[in-house]
Amino acid sequence: MNELLRERLIRLLSEPAQVTNEEMKSAYGCFLEQVRNVSQSEQSHIEIFRILSITRIELVSIELLCQYGKGEKCPEIHLPKKGNFAP
Repeated sequence: MNELLRERLIRLLSEPAQVTNEEMKSAYGCFLEQVRNVSQSEQSHIEIFRILSITRIELVSIELLCQYGKGEKCPEIHLPKKGNFAP
C-alpha cells in the first residue's frame, strides 16, 4: 500500500475544511520527510517509482478537483507513457 497517500497533507488537501497555514506547513514537512524515507528505503527502485507515481497521480487529481470546484479550466495532464521512466 502507498503510505504517502495516508499522510495528513493528502487529507488536508482533499477535505473542504478550513486549514491554517501552520497546519499546512506542518503537514507538508511531515509529507516531505515521508517521501525522503520512501526514497531511501530498502525497496526496489521499481517499487519506489510506483509509490511516487501513484502519489503524483493522486496530487494531480486533487489539484484538478480544486480547479473544477472553482470553475477553472482543467489543464492537460501529461503522464509518462507506459515503460517510460524518465521524468
